[in-house]
Amino acid sequence: MQPEQIFFEDDGDIPNSKLPLLLYRDAFDHRGPEGARWLEERFAENNWLNAWRNGVYAYHHYHSTSHEVLGVYSGSAELHLGGEGGQKVQVEAGDLIVIPAGVGHKNLGSSRDFRVVGAYPGGSSYDLKTGKEGERPQADRNIAAVPVPATDPLTGREGGVPEIWRKAES
Repeated sequence: MQPEQIFFEDDGDIPNSKLPLLLYRDAFDHRGPEGARWLEERFAENNWLNAWRNGVYAYHHYHSTSHEVLGVYSGSAELHLGGEGGQKVQVEAGDLIVIPAGVGHKNLGSSRDFRVVGAYPGGSSYDLKTGKEGERPQADRNIAAVPVPATDPLTGREGGVPEIWRKAES
């Protein structure tokens, strides 16, 4: 399964990343609570830990200390990715989004039942940045120090994150 690759430029407020956001469409069949459990187990098997269940904030934000995966197990949403100058993307149950450190994301509107499982490579701790004045250049240094994970949250050691992001780094 090959994910869509979406690149975003630094917009001045949201740093984004030279690494592409990866969007797996219709990547899994499980829905509802069963889907949430499946995602948590799959992420844990592939060393994407510190999992949580919820939605996506309705304001632009990013993480400078970790990459993040979001697995949609219920409902649908329109997400604004990459900050104000980024791209609006419709996601629905079965989709999985791997967000590189620094890439902005925001919920523009969702169905009442929209829910995701989120997790982080190695269970890394994450911060919450919103593009406010003064966040950079420290956020830029943090992003540059976040390593490419050894595994993809969906496919493990084969393809996905390690393969695509290592190529993008070179």
